Parts: sequence; C-alpha cells; structure tokens
Amino acid sequence: MIVGAVDALGLEARISLFIEDANGQMHTGEAVVDTGFTGFLTLPPAQVASLGLRRLSQQQTQLADGSFQTVEIYRGTVIWDTQSRTIHVTALDSDSLVGMRLLSGHELRIRVVPGGLVWIDAVP
Repeated sequence: MIVGAVDALGLEARISLFIEDANGQMHTGEAVVDTGFTGFLTLPPAQVASLGLRRLSQQQTQLADGSFQTVEIYRGTVIWDTQSRTIHVTALDSDSLVGMRLLSGHELRIRVVPGGLVWIDAVP
C-alpha cells in the first residue's frame, strides 16, 4: 500500500516516491496524483538531468490547458508498492506528477480535505 496526504493549499493528493539514478542510488521525492495524466510519471527537466536518466525519445503531448508541447521521454526505475518498476518518465517543467499508467492495477482512494489520506492499493 502507498499512503500519502492531501495538501492544505491546493487540495492536491501527494505521495512520496523513490526513484533510482543512473548509478543505482535511490532518491526520494514527492509527486501529485493526476488522473488526467495518462502517462507514468513526470519530473522537472533539472531533476531528470541530476538523476542521469537515459533518454528514449521525443513526443508531442497535449497539456491540461489544451496546448501541445514536444517533451523528452526517459527511462526510469521507481519503487512502486514495494516493487521495482521500470517506467517512462516525461520531462516536464511542472510539479512531479503520477499518472494513470503508474496507477494501473491499483485502487486509488482520496479523502479530499486538508491533511486527508491518499491510499493506493494493488487490486488483487
């Protein structure tokens, strides 16, 4: 089970993440759960660079405001529900976002009040 909290300012569901750098060292970070994002994970370009993630490709992506942007896609490894998972990481100049591909196979529950709990459980 992954547990997070709803922040008081924007009522965003936030969870902690563990992501591996190019040398195999784990780093912690925080990400907003974004059910409107269909990918795995976004990280700011500076964080992607500091982790030394391997670039895979570029793609055209539609942002939440309806605009299109060309983004870089990288290979990353995260610890997700105690398991190591290799995923695609989108470099995007915004908060880190957890998307629906990373949530696939899980149940998401959010108590949407300041400080409310966020639960992510694997679906049996």
